[in-house]
Amino acid sequence: MVIERDVLIELNRWKSSPYRKPLVLQGARQVGKSYILKQFGALSFENYCYVNFDSEKEHKSQFGITKDPARIVSYLTAVKGIDIKPEKTLIIFDEIQECNDALNSLKYFRELMPKQAVVCAGSLLGVALNRQGASFPVGQVDFLTLFPVSFHEFLAKYNDHLSQFLENFVLVDKLQKVPEIFHNQLIDAYKVYLCCGGMPETIVRYLENRDWNEVDMINNQILTAYSLDFAKHIDSKDIPRLHLLWDNIQDNLAKEDRRFRYSLIEKGGRARAYENSVEWLALSGLIHRVFEIQTLRLPLSSCKNRNAFKLYLNDSGLLRAKFHLAPTTIMQGDRLFSEFKGILTENFVLQSLVRQFGSDIYYWSSGNQAEIEFIVQSGNMIVPVEAKSAFSIKSKSLSEYRKKYQPRLSLRFSLKNDERNTDYHTLHLYLKEHTKEIISQSMPILHIRGSRRTVNK
Repeated sequence: MVIERDVLIELNRWKSSPYRKPLVLQGARQVGKSYILKQFGALSFENYCYVNFDSEKEHKSQFGITKDPARIVSYLTAVKGIDIKPEKTLIIFDEIQECNDALNSLKYFRELMPKQAVVCAGSLLGVALNRQGASFPVGQVDFLTLFPVSFHEFLAKYNDHLSQFLENFVLVDKLQKVPEIFHNQLIDAYKVYLCCGGMPETIVRYLENRDWNEVDMINNQILTAYSLDFAKHIDSKDIPRLHLLWDNIQDNLAKEDRRFRYSLIEKGGRARAYENSVEWLALSGLIHRVFEIQTLRLPLSSCKNRNAFKLYLNDSGLLRAKFHLAPTTIMQGDRLFSEFKGILTENFVLQSLVRQFGSDIYYWSSGNQAEIEFIVQSGNMIVPVEAKSAFSIKSKSLSEYRKKYQPRLSLRFSLKNDERNTDYHTLHLYLKEHTKEIISQSMPILHIRGSRRTVNK
């Protein structure tokens, strides 16, 4: 079974660009980078040449000898037995963080052999570049990030008819209410996705067998594999603290106040002891860090409080596995949502926002009085985004925020079917991945309504 990934569209756009540079595909382990690059090579080129610097360490020495792309291509032709032709052959360097010389050779492919298509995959590239002595061909490469499988990518395989309806619905008018018959089916599909998560192997196994025991087994294996990576890539003195952080990171999310506290990881824990571990997990793509803001101004990054943040996992299915929650707690009602106060929903919403807006996502806090889960910036507009895990949409926090800042648009995602006003939308969670489109579609109305305002909030 093959899951069609949207990133293939971006890869083909990169291939066709006259300004193309060597491409670095980033993303956490197990999200499918190697598979998608091989698929891209097979579908969009006559052939591809694949080199893995982790499993084929013998190739690393060649890049220490020369950075000349002509000599590198000649070497690969000989050892791989592949006729490499510019524009017709895709060269894939996998686990490129394991060979800094290969990373630096990208500069020379860009300068001396620009027609040769070169793509790289790096799970821990951000971590590798933080190592002492590491270097990078700044300005000489393009970047793309592969995230876990999205809900709509999952839906296309889970229920193609339902997927077609949702895609057509979004294309025609995102601001209309979803018909109830489709709405209920989409709720069920969303819950299945929330249980599975977005790891490709997990989804494929579920769709083939519909066996939740296999889903749990694979997600737990992925979590174990992540832990085993620690010993390979960090100093031995830091391993115990990183394991302690990773093994207990969900404890902060299970609290009413989800702000990260080092003391929940270890009694008497301090930032000085754990900040490097937090940074490592963020650079590796295993977690998303969301900083607090208490005041609003553009750019939002200038408002963040670096000492107050929340840590979410890169995938809701992995978070469920960390909580040791059975899928039935989601599939058979709202018990999970009430017990865990919607943390899986928050994690899902954040994953979707990161995919659309990048890592510059924040949460707003007004002391201990109110809190909005997420704040995003779209152009010059600041948009509050609430995530509700059930049908209830009452919220004092959003009311306080709207009263204080009078935002031109507010979004709330929940299980409730859509209710939309000119500047305030309550949308279903299965539409979360269309947030950017919904904001854009709302702009003509908002422009008329807010044309007399001097500050675009």
